[in-house]
Amino acid sequence: MSTYVLVHGAWHTGAEFEPVAVPIRAHGHQVHTPTIKGNRPGDAKTTGLKEAIQSIADYLAENNLTDVILLGHSYGGMVITGVADLAPERIRRLVYWNAFVPNNGECLNDMVPPHYVGLFDAIAAERGDGSVVLPFPVWREAFINDADPETAQRAYDVLNPHPLATFTDKIAIKTNPAEMPLAKSYINCTEDTALPHSYGWHPRLSEKLGLFRLVQVPGSHELCFSDPARLAKAIMEAGRD
Repeated sequence: MSTYVLVHGAWHTGAEFEPVAVPIRAHGHQVHTPTIKGNRPGDAKTTGLKEAIQSIADYLAENNLTDVILLGHSYGGMVITGVADLAPERIRRLVYWNAFVPNNGECLNDMVPPHYVGLFDAIAAERGDGSVVLPFPVWREAFINDADPETAQRAYDVLNPHPLATFTDKIAIKTNPAEMPLAKSYINCTEDTALPHSYGWHPRLSEKLGLFRLVQVPGSHELCFSDPARLAKAIMEAGRD
């Protein structure tokens, strides 16, 4: 049996991955759902990318986790890439679920359309505490377009303000993902329009992994809310040897 560590995306905590973890655990696997620094209750919203990455590297070390299948969702792709650079000896496979794949010196904002950068900057300037939130219409139409209105609202209500610095900080890694000697997978939800399909996740970002396994599954960017069992199946397909 395998050990999965599921790393959430922006505005989330590890708790939102628990409904996905349940069916994976039912297959006999061990599943961890940590929360990245900056998204934990009481965390400063000035947290930067280096601190965020270190928090998950520390989680692996503190729990003595090895031979891990490390999954990152969306912004979590930035984090798992940094963790793989810091502690490759703890990881069996990297799995990116509609996630950003950075090379050295890139930030998340380098990989999103300009209108998102402008939106995030404007919202952060208005909030004044270093954080950014996602407007509900963007969430409803682009992030969770496969859910009924009640599910979309319930999911939106658990989101938390996210540190903008983690979007603007450039990652510092010794080895780019394509050159990392780790097994890699990319899960692509085919109805995910959080990034426009003309500027999409796959193949634009997935091909930065070099050699990788592709798992495609119907669903939106937030399949963890709209169909966690379907996402769990895709994760196990992506994580198998």
